[in-house]
Amino acid sequence: MTITSLTGPLSGSAVDAWHSVVRTAHTHDLPAHVPPPGRVETEGKLRAPSVNSRAVHRAAVAADGSYDGVATLVLFTDESNRHTAFLDQLAVHPRARRRGVGSRLWDALRRELVANGRTSVAAVLELGGPGESFAARHGFESALPLAWYVQNIPDALAAHPRRPELPDGYSYAHWTGVVPDALADAFAEAHNAMEDAPMGDVDRSTPRWDAARVRTAARVIEDRGGVILSSAVLHTADGVDTVAAYTELVLRDPSDARAVQYDTVVVPAHRGRGLGLAVKRHMMGVVAAEHPRVRETATTVADENGPMLAVNDRLGYARERDIGYFQVKL
Repeated sequence: MTITSLTGPLSGSAVDAWHSVVRTAHTHDLPAHVPPPGRVETEGKLRAPSVNSRAVHRAAVAADGSYDGVATLVLFTDESNRHTAFLDQLAVHPRARRRGVGSRLWDALRRELVANGRTSVAAVLELGGPGESFAARHGFESALPLAWYVQNIPDALAAHPRRPELPDGYSYAHWTGVVPDALADAFAEAHNAMEDAPMGDVDRSTPRWDAARVRTAARVIEDRGGVILSSAVLHTADGVDTVAAYTELVLRDPSDARAVQYDTVVVPAHRGRGLGLAVKRHMMGVVAAEHPRVRETATTVADENGPMLAVNDRLGYARERDIGYFQVKL
């Protein structure tokens, strides 16, 4: 077995070998009702890095050319987070476990972290799974408890057949892909309201958003072969629209039956008006109309985020499984 760095355009066989590891590890480690990643998602993440970051990919290659394990490290390039990184993936094929494959991949990534001057790295892990025990052996500690929550969209729509009426001065909007130019600045400013989202002890600064960054983030989803939907509540005053609340939903593969909810934000000045529930209910209607094959929405929420947990509970989200941010200082 050798540890190989994957750079440049990847061949179809390399993507297939990588996808075989992540899909097989997923189906081995997680309950059967949790959809495994599709090949579109796997190839997209190998091809297109996240906004303001660069990705390092390592594979443990067996003698026959197949992959025993794979790992992706995300190195942030924004100035406030150049000291840290995110371990996006470290998966070992079940047939190759307990042979030191994961430790060799981690050693290679750790050298990369040190060479790039990173002093910490975080990962999101399933509680009680092999990832948590592996991370504990390598010094990772819990930094923020989270959980996955899943909503059945048809059931939720039956329970909430009408979207809420909005207060005077507010209106609904939605779009697919990149934000319309007329809303780009306001949408970016609403993203900056994420600064007060619970982050526990995670050693990472919330990035500052501008119009260029929100456009780039949406294009990354599209470049990876996915679809991003945005729903918003606008506030109009003196003829100017601002974004009072928004939520984003992503299909990592257009054929997915389970969508992933990204950020849901209510700008502080507009809180207390039920806009969090309103904007998420609006998104449910958009998905049902435009992507009827999607049956579920999954989202992660920090255990300490009481307001969002309350909104999700009203909309029929049920706790599916526990996860958490884990972190190690280097």
